[in-house]
Amino acid sequence: MKLRTEIAQSWRRSELSGLKPGAPTDRLEVRDIDPRSRLLRAATPVLDDIARHLGNTSLCLVLADRDCRIVARRFGSHSVERALDNVSAVPGCRYTEDTSGTNSLATPFELRRGVAVHGSEHYLEGLKRFTCYGHPIVHPATKRLEGVLDITGLAEDTNPLLAPFLVHAIADIEQRLLEGSNQAQQHLLAAFQAAQHRCRAVLALGDDVALANSAAVDLIDPADHVLLRDVSRTRRGVRRLRLTSGTEVEVRMEAVSVNAGMLFEIAPVRPAYASTTRRRDHGGVLPADVEERLRNAAHSRRRVLICGEPGSGRTTALTTLAGAHSLVAVSGENVLTTGESRWYAELEKLARTHTGLVAIEGAHLLGPVLAAKVARLLDESRAWLALTTGPLPELSGEQAALAARVHRRVELPALRHRRADIPMLARTVLAAQVPQDPPRLTAGALELLAAQPWPGNLRELATVLTETARRRTCGDITARDLAPSCPVSAATPALSGWEQAEHDAITAALTAERGNKVHAAKRLGISRSTLYNRMRALRITS
Repeated sequence: MKLRTEIAQSWRRSELSGLKPGAPTDRLEVRDIDPRSRLLRAATPVLDDIARHLGNTSLCLVLADRDCRIVARRFGSHSVERALDNVSAVPGCRYTEDTSGTNSLATPFELRRGVAVHGSEHYLEGLKRFTCYGHPIVHPATKRLEGVLDITGLAEDTNPLLAPFLVHAIADIEQRLLEGSNQAQQHLLAAFQAAQHRCRAVLALGDDVALANSAAVDLIDPADHVLLRDVSRTRRGVRRLRLTSGTEVEVRMEAVSVNAGMLFEIAPVRPAYASTTRRRDHGGVLPADVEERLRNAAHSRRRVLICGEPGSGRTTALTTLAGAHSLVAVSGENVLTTGESRWYAELEKLARTHTGLVAIEGAHLLGPVLAAKVARLLDESRAWLALTTGPLPELSGEQAALAARVHRRVELPALRHRRADIPMLARTVLAAQVPQDPPRLTAGALELLAAQPWPGNLRELATVLTETARRRTCGDITARDLAPSCPVSAATPALSGWEQAEHDAITAALTAERGNKVHAAKRLGISRSTLYNRMRALRITS
């Protein structure tokens, strides 16, 4: 059977996720759903109205949310209801391609457009008795995916009118979502105004709006919006936090009506220490614990191996290690132009004569013979030496043996593992580029920066911000200003703190294993199918 292109590609994605065509359809996990969600409140009247027209037909409607988890169904007859129950198409079940293959919930969710799937075009054998058409639901204001609506019948009931019938229903749901957003904003505004009478600093954050009084504007940086949103996902009530300025505050968090947003009442516990504030505004780009270890090593003139990805701050770490002492460096990149003998002679001379720090940058670039000679020099010389290399798991042979000669190691984290530091790092870069009046980054801009993979690490961040600051003529830097350098993907979900940690662990394992998913799964201690499933859920494409 020759498949349509979109169906063939969906089959391939299902196969790569580890799913087999003969997999049982009664194995899918069912979770609780929120009956008061914004999507359900908008869709329920529309679904109820359509249900009255289904009569005794063999058609049914299935609604899934933005995670492609089924949240509602409507039937023309009980026989269709039983048929869906038998294939786990029940409320609370997540119907994505990696769990259910090609169908008109999972595939429109993946492609972000309407898709019809008829009979044998379904990937799973258990679904081939159905014909269906599904279409995504997109919020008219935010353009975010809110869910998928599907109309399903038995394979013999294929009807070309199903698609326009469903699209009309989706237009009604999207209009109700828009009206509901306006009401939610009104509720959020009312709660914000009421809170100002009992608290000096008040901030309200909705899906598409942020409200702050003057005291909150002075206290809260746009970078703190990201922190507050993340914290409020998992906890309500009162919590003590440290803002990006260094100020410690007590925050009372309260949900406003149903999905209208969160209200934050903020009171400083104590002002930021002057040294803390100065450090955050004008400090270096290395993590505090890394700087401390480097300074301790410098005090005793200990040899240090500094390892990390390109752009992660290896040269900066050398400068920090040298401190007030003079620093000279030879680079492994220069071996090809100067020749191994001349390069090693220069290093040997520096080790004999230089009284400060002698650094060998890019030691992982040295050939096996030269790496062995440098290792002997480390054993024989009493000079204060430091080495920089790529990530330790990537070293092998003589380069690994050379690295093993230096017992004090400082591993620099990749920028994707330092997302909480991005606001401070961005301010440091902008302050260096525009010392007199550095531009601010809006909350949306910071969220966009935090969502990037940053394969070039700190160097790439600095390049992006420098180019953006050069293009900017006035005002704050927004997400739109960053867009030419920071792509926005509609398929990339907003991740919670836990999901972001999971995302980073998987990408780190894939990087360490050079993209080999079998080895990455072993490194993570999970099965290959679980790895594929999590990669799909977190939109990891490595």
